Parts: sequence; structure tokens; C-alpha cells
Amino acid sequence: MKKALMAILIVAAAATAGWYWWSHRNAGDGRELVLHGNVDIRQVALAFDGSGRITAMGAEEGDPVKAGQVIARLDTRTLEIQARQAEAQLDAQRQALQKLRNGSRPEEIAQVRAQLASAEATAERNDQDFSRATRLQASGSGAISQQNIDLARTNAQAANAKVAELRAALQLAEKGPRAEDIAAAEAQLKASEAQLAQLRHQIDLGRLRAPTDAVVRSRLREPGDMVTSQVPVFTLALTKPKWVRVYVGEPDLGKIKPGMAAQVFTDSHPDRPIAGKVGYISSVAEFTPKSVQTEELRTSLVYEVRVVVEDPGNVLRLGQPATVRLTVGSRTP
Repeated sequence: MKKALMAILIVAAAATAGWYWWSHRNAGDGRELVLHGNVDIRQVALAFDGSGRITAMGAEEGDPVKAGQVIARLDTRTLEIQARQAEAQLDAQRQALQKLRNGSRPEEIAQVRAQLASAEATAERNDQDFSRATRLQASGSGAISQQNIDLARTNAQAANAKVAELRAALQLAEKGPRAEDIAAAEAQLKASEAQLAQLRHQIDLGRLRAPTDAVVRSRLREPGDMVTSQVPVFTLALTKPKWVRVYVGEPDLGKIKPGMAAQVFTDSHPDRPIAGKVGYISSVAEFTPKSVQTEELRTSLVYEVRVVVEDPGNVLRLGQPATVRLTVGSRTP
């Protein structure tokens, strides 16, 4: 009887152990790792590229802003006046360049030809006067003085020089402007266009735009303030990405892998978990991040882990405490 009872007890114990092993053989695969941390969000400090006086602020703290939205303006009236002046100069240079490209008009060429014909007639008459004075002097009659001869010579030379000048002017009018003059005018026009584009760009920089979709976290200046490029005007909190920064000890480090699914809980919404996944695991250990540390805690090394979350309802706030739950396995598959 004792042997039979012992055998029954052994079988019962084996069955119980087998049942326990069977019912708990996957329990390790469903073990939960709980980590605590804080919500982290990237921030952008916005400042104007130039300096000046703020004329308008278009957003308040907590306002959502869209990428490209103008949220502040500088006084750009001086630049706008300079831009209008540059536009007028640019129009004048365009007209001058067009004039060079078109060359001389037929009416201008005809005018030069008429002037040349008149100058040739004048030169011919002066030559005749000088020849007559020379013959009178050669006759020895004394009918003409040396002064009159010199005057006739001078008039003839001046008239012939005028003819040569007008002939050269006619050739220039017929050939049109030099290619070098046209190229110089084109280069000057491009320089003026670049100057106008620079002024317009400076005017556009007087409008402070949001670089991406975000939420205004801090409004740091008001209309009337003088600012420079080193003075932030707004601080924006980016809505994407958001993550929870947690720390894990070395014993649990091997249980976490990038891409692992996670659930994030907050005290304000304990029954509404937010889905996330492990996005970054630090490769460098650091001391437990506490502002006040005991000697015992300073000897504890942990690794930073970032759990990236999708927060379409904009529930999470910067610095908010959060609890991260990860389902990890005790065995490596």
C-alpha cells in the first residue's frame, strides 16, 4: 500500500509539474516591461534674418501654425522705396539696351547724309575761295592781303575736317552699335536685375514664416520691438515627431529592439494608451538622470531609449510624465 501510495503521489506530482510547465511555457513571452520617462518634442527658435522694428505679430502662444504661414513682420518701407527706385532704373536700362540692339533709324541715317552733303558744299565753296585768294596773291597786284589769304586757308581746312567727321558719323550710323557696347549694356542690365532681386528678397525676409507645421510655445517679442538676427521672436514646438524618453537598465537592455511595439500611458488619460514603437536605443551608458542623486543611484548606469509615438489627438505635451509598457519575451526566438 505504501509503495502504491508513493507511486500515485509521484505520478500526481509529475502531472502537476507537466501541467504547470504547459500552462506557463509561453508566459515568459508575454512578460511586460514598464518604463517611466517624459515626453520630448523638438523645438525651433525663430528669428528674422535681418534687423529692424517689428510691425505685426500674427500668432499667440498655443496657436497651431502651418508651414509657410507668416507669423510676424518687420518694417520694410525703406527697402520698398529702394526697390521702386531700382525698378525705374531697370526700365531705363532696358530701353537703352533695346535702342542699341535696334541700331540707327533710317531717319537718323538720312539726317547724317544731309548734314554731310551740306558740309561738302561748304567745303567746296571754301576751297574755291582759297584758290581765288592764292591766284590774286600770285598776280602781285596787291588786291588781297596776307591776312585774307590765311583766313581763306583756315576756312577751307575747317570745312574739309567737318566733311571727314560727318562721313565717319554716317559710317557709324549705317553699321550700328558695336557688339561690345551691346554686351556691356546687357551686363549692366543683369547687374541691375540682381540688385532688384536682392532688395525684393530682403523685403521678403521681413516676413517671418513657420518652417513646418507646429504649435507656438513661446511668444518672445511684441510689435514695436527692435530685433536682430540673433534675437528669437517665437519658439515653436514641432508636432511631429513626438517621443517619450525613457531609461532602461543593463539587465533589461537585451529585451528591447528597435521597432518593438509599445503603449504609452499618461496620468491624465490612464485608460487611453497611445501607440508607439521603439525608435532609438543609446549605445552609451549614463548615470541615472536625476537632479539629486544619492551615492547608490550614481552607481546605477542606464541607457536612453526613445519611444516614437503617433499622437493625432495632440494629447502629449512637452515634459509630460509618461509610462511606457513593452511586451517582451524572456527567450530569444
